[in-house]
Amino acid sequence: MGFFEKIFGKKKAPADAAAREYFKMLDGYRPVFSSFAGSIYESELIRASIDAHARHAAKLRPVLSGSAKPNLQNRLRLQPNTWQTWPAFLYRLVSILYVKNTAFIVPTFGDYDEVNGLISICPDRWELVSYKDEPYIRFFFEGGRKRRAIELSKVGIITRFQMKSELFGETNEAMIPTLDLISIQQQGIKEGAKNSATFRFMATLSNFSNDDDLVAERESFDAKNFATGGGGGVLLWPNRYKDVKELTPHSYSVDAEQARVIKDNVYGYFATNEDVIQNKAYGDAWLAFYEGGPEWVAVNLSESISKMLYSERERIFGNGVFFTANRLQYMSNADKLTAISQMADRGLMTRNELRDIMNLSPLPEPFGSQIPARGEYYDVKSKEENQGDETGGPADGSQEENN
Repeated sequence: MGFFEKIFGKKKAPADAAAREYFKMLDGYRPVFSSFAGSIYESELIRASIDAHARHAAKLRPVLSGSAKPNLQNRLRLQPNTWQTWPAFLYRLVSILYVKNTAFIVPTFGDYDEVNGLISICPDRWELVSYKDEPYIRFFFEGGRKRRAIELSKVGIITRFQMKSELFGETNEAMIPTLDLISIQQQGIKEGAKNSATFRFMATLSNFSNDDDLVAERESFDAKNFATGGGGGVLLWPNRYKDVKELTPHSYSVDAEQARVIKDNVYGYFATNEDVIQNKAYGDAWLAFYEGGPEWVAVNLSESISKMLYSERERIFGNGVFFTANRLQYMSNADKLTAISQMADRGLMTRNELRDIMNLSPLPEPFGSQIPARGEYYDVKSKEENQGDETGGPADGSQEENN
């Protein structure tokens, strides 16, 4: 099986040839979409902002629940598809999402056309079509030379800035003014560096009979002063040059305040900040970024992938894929110690969960799964049931009086 067949299956999608009627949306627009041609990912500042989201989202961990499709669950617990690990899958998916504002997840197929994984794709453009009253999405790759279609119900879609379309996000045209400012700023710095290393002089010459003599004189001056081995760092000119004056170049560069405005525009558009990009954020600052970025991605991923892989009935009975992260890992050490002591005292976490907060390796089972707790914390309502119970009663095995 080829790469495309493993992603879209062996069967030739009927939407490739037979689907002629567009699947009309409520907005009335022709449902053909493409990514923004401005290539915002080529900007250094924007790429760093997207990378911050992708790096932290790559730390999300998939948790599969329920008993439906056990073979598929076993595969997904290891990796999303044959070619990627979960961090690689999540990093690329989030990068596509923040560049194109629409990210697609499609199933991969095995030798017998069974679903055996997930992969994110990055098409040049896509369109909605209808075949036998069922909506399909037709994807175009390599400038339209390759195209594949798949049922809309089998595709996971995550979007940003969704307004006009019921399914897809908007373009990044709102970033064009900021992109222009970034480009002007970079060009100004480049030209300023060039101008600082050049000589510019103005002089008056007379007694030239024609323009060719003037051109020849200029070429002779350049050869004597700027050619290899000529001049020696000193400009020399004949006595016939009158009124010699140096021209001081004045290059424009964005000042610090304007540069900060440009950065703030980018940070606001991508919901990040300088501390997150430079890995300086922790504690409440990191949690604020997490709740507005990776956590939002985790919620959308959980819903989209669960809907892709499981029927409505299977989801009702608790089958699904959920993405979680240990947010306590990003607290300061003092906050971590406080959280650990409070969680451990009240028996809210296992020993391995507590060690995970401090990035320590897990303990062997069954010791790692035990829940430590102080002896005075137990269920008061079932005091008689807990009497003498080493896990529920007081540490010394005695029964307290209920005043």
